[in-house]
Amino acid sequence: MTATDGGSATGGDERGGPGGDTVAAVVRQWRAVHPELDTGPMEIIGRINRCAALLQQAEDAPLRRAGLSRAEFDLLGALRRTGHELTPGDLARETFSSGAAVTKRLKQLTERGLVERRGDTRDRRVAHVRLTDTGRDLVDGILPEQLAYESAVLSGVDGPDQGELAALLGALLGQLEGRLGALRV
Repeated sequence: MTATDGGSATGGDERGGPGGDTVAAVVRQWRAVHPELDTGPMEIIGRINRCAALLQQAEDAPLRRAGLSRAEFDLLGALRRTGHELTPGDLARETFSSGAAVTKRLKQLTERGLVERRGDTRDRRVAHVRLTDTGRDLVDGILPEQLAYESAVLSGVDGPDQGELAALLGALLGQLEGRLGALRV
């Protein structure tokens, strides 16, 4: 078991806070097996992965009530926040999704009347996607409720700590995006 596989160990650690967390127990176990290894990276990446898994399991209640998955909302949100038409390729980049996944989601959203596709006048292979009025109204209606839900999820973390956490995660994400972007070129 590694700290990133979401195992079911329990226990405490000085970094895990009162009572610890799952990753703290996993790290203690690895330290017992390999005390010479630095488990610091595991403590960070394991916790990020575990938080992401738990957040995904929560399934975003406001979105679910609206009949949307997080991935569908991300597509609609990308169209709303950019304020203009996007190609499926643009949407894949904006939402960190595969082209096939975007195509499947766009088909479902089109059938529901939330987005419209139009062909490019110069290149018939290219499609342009935009929100319908219904799609825009849905996003605008859900966003405040979704943000309130996300605030409730984070309510156990003090405001200043949230800012610090956001800054640290932003720095990590910027570094990772730079590295991974360079690897893709």
